[in-house]
Amino acid sequence: MSEHDGSLGTIGGGNHFAELQQVERVLDSAGLAGLGLDADRLCLLVHSGSRGLGESILRAHVDAYAAAGLADDTSAAAEYMARHDHAVAWARVNRSVIAGRFAGALGGELVRLLDVCHNSVESIGGAPGRWLHRKGAAPSTQGPVVIPGSRGSFSYLVLPVAPADPGYAGYSLAHGAGRKWKRGDTRARLKDRYRPADLVQTALGSRVICEDRELLYEEAPEAYKDIDGVIAALLEAGLCTVIAVLRPVITYKTRRR
Repeated sequence: MSEHDGSLGTIGGGNHFAELQQVERVLDSAGLAGLGLDADRLCLLVHSGSRGLGESILRAHVDAYAAAGLADDTSAAAEYMARHDHAVAWARVNRSVIAGRFAGALGGELVRLLDVCHNSVESIGGAPGRWLHRKGAAPSTQGPVVIPGSRGSFSYLVLPVAPADPGYAGYSLAHGAGRKWKRGDTRARLKDRYRPADLVQTALGSRVICEDRELLYEEAPEAYKDIDGVIAALLEAGLCTVIAVLRPVITYKTRRR
């Protein structure tokens, strides 16, 4: 048991969340059916990771090697990748536990349709010595992905399209809208416009559960880029097609203990 195991099944801070969603619009009925998803079913999107485990692996590497890399045919590289793979698996279990807790609270059943990691290292192209490090990017090589906007905007279920050049766009898609404002600047920009009570309901009519006042402001929808513009850019570049648009119903961030 590691020091991080006590956090298993928790969402964490920052932009992590769990969101109950409904299908707003279907653009690819066959693609939706292929995932086993009915348009009249609710979806749960869980955005959380290894809860500090992955970061501890990075810190240990920096302490030992500073900014130097590792040759991929060494025992040190093999050890690093073993720890990396453990953190990725731990994060997958973490999301599963979170989803199970939501299912229990709602008195329903969940079937996992997708599980996508957007911070990872993987070997690419089948050639030795070729490694891809994604930091905040969704893979375009593992089937459909959900690209969320913010707690006050739609999310998009998309199907990646392989470009003619396999390396174009780095085998990746955007994993979300991305921030427009720095986290530390957001409250100053919004505190005179909104009370905390104003931020628990969105323009789409969804509810936000977040009892951390600072986080409520930091993660306000205005702090994020326009997800529609992000998706439009991906479509224009020919990197994906849209299967369905998902509307937020309830976004869970954190409760006070």
